[in-house]
Amino acid sequence: MQKTTKETINGIVWKACDTFRGTIEGSEYKDYILTMLFIKYLSDFYKEKLELLRAKHGDKIERINAELKREKFKLDETCTFDYLLSHKESQNLGELINKALAQIEENNKDKLDGIFRSIDFNNPNKLGNTKERNALLKSLLEDFGDSRLDLRPSRLENNDCLGDTYEYLIAHFASDAGKKGGEFYTPKEVSILLSRLIEPKEGESIYDPTCGSGSLLIKASQEIPNHNFRLYGQEKNGQTHALCKMNMFLHEINDSIILWGDTIRNPLHLHNNTLKTFDKVIANPPFSLDKWGEDEVKNDIYSRFTFGIPPKSKGDYAFILHMLASLNTNGAMGVILPHGVLFRGASEGKIRQKIIEANWLDSVIGLPANLFYGTSIPACILIFKKNRTNTDIFFIDASKEFEKNKNQNKLTDENIAKIYRTYKERKSVEKYAHLASLEEIKENDYNLNIPRYVDSFDEEGIIDLESTKQEILATQKALESTQEKLDGYLRELGL
Repeated sequence: MQKTTKETINGIVWKACDTFRGTIEGSEYKDYILTMLFIKYLSDFYKEKLELLRAKHGDKIERINAELKREKFKLDETCTFDYLLSHKESQNLGELINKALAQIEENNKDKLDGIFRSIDFNNPNKLGNTKERNALLKSLLEDFGDSRLDLRPSRLENNDCLGDTYEYLIAHFASDAGKKGGEFYTPKEVSILLSRLIEPKEGESIYDPTCGSGSLLIKASQEIPNHNFRLYGQEKNGQTHALCKMNMFLHEINDSIILWGDTIRNPLHLHNNTLKTFDKVIANPPFSLDKWGEDEVKNDIYSRFTFGIPPKSKGDYAFILHMLASLNTNGAMGVILPHGVLFRGASEGKIRQKIIEANWLDSVIGLPANLFYGTSIPACILIFKKNRTNTDIFFIDASKEFEKNKNQNKLTDENIAKIYRTYKERKSVEKYAHLASLEEIKENDYNLNIPRYVDSFDEEGIIDLESTKQEILATQKALESTQEKLDGYLRELGL
């Protein structure tokens, strides 16, 4: 039996994107593509389960229905992809798909409630009038109806290939969409590195306050072999929140609570009206977010800003302070940020000093430039721990640890291994890493700019002036000889 590979899925689904190209922006049509992929998977899963139950129970409908109720989700026949495909000539195909989505939510409120709230297949403003919309959606259904796109679990090459395809598409859409409000999709390799650095363990809770499509949470959970963990996330963008919940479902992560809302203005993960705390906190928040909610948090009831209020135009430390308040006393936290958080002064400088004096900052790791879709600026990783007994801070300059690709730089497995190994050994390495004492940090006025601690400048070799002079003379003679030959050819041609 031929298996459905990740490459096959990627190719078919990416081809389906051609249906929308030129009609609406990729940042918008991704929701339609990813939602349809999700429906196709649910339908094929349901189809295979039904086949197995019919083989087991024959025509005993009551037994079949009883076992279906115990499944992780329920699907009516009128909600399946095959049903939608068979009705592709419907007079209003967008309305038919919307009804199917609403029914899927209604039948699975515990897991999928609100997951399709931000997607409208019957939107004339995006998809055109009824005739245009029907043609577009008919083509989309036919693309996903490709016989090679068999997403039944027994036909998939491996359990995670569908989740990998989901991540593949989200990454491509991030590349097309570019920068928006300082938000950047976290490349898989950066997610893997950050997940290893915080070292999640069996039975721990992991929280991402700006979880996006969930890639960081998923990569962190994959560091735990026996899947004994609990994931928590919050995401402000409604469409991205829906994608995150779908992504969790496709990766078969049932122990996750992903909530929709603004983490700074309205944190939703609470316990007895106080912030819930977690074993591990991980995030790639929007870089230097403007208008992050400075006015609203001056009287913050969750005591997140006792170290100070960050500037209105830069929200980096707002997310850091929220994350620190959400970290339990034995926890570890990793966050990706722009380098400005290391050295900017004023209120940010005062907050940085208080965090260092509290002995919570453990490590600073500089990353290469051009790793993130939509921006070429380099970022850094900050690691925090609340149970530290040492007072030093470990610096790594990993700005040269990358493989140059066509559009983006990329961390290789070797780069990731070197950074992680150096982090674990916590020893100074010339031109690469430095273990800085608290006194050294104080002498630098709590400025954490990496070049103050790691001199990675490569000195130029001594220039042999006489040799260089001879090379210049030889080059001049070669040019003169070439020019003489060229003049001779021109004279022969009478020019």
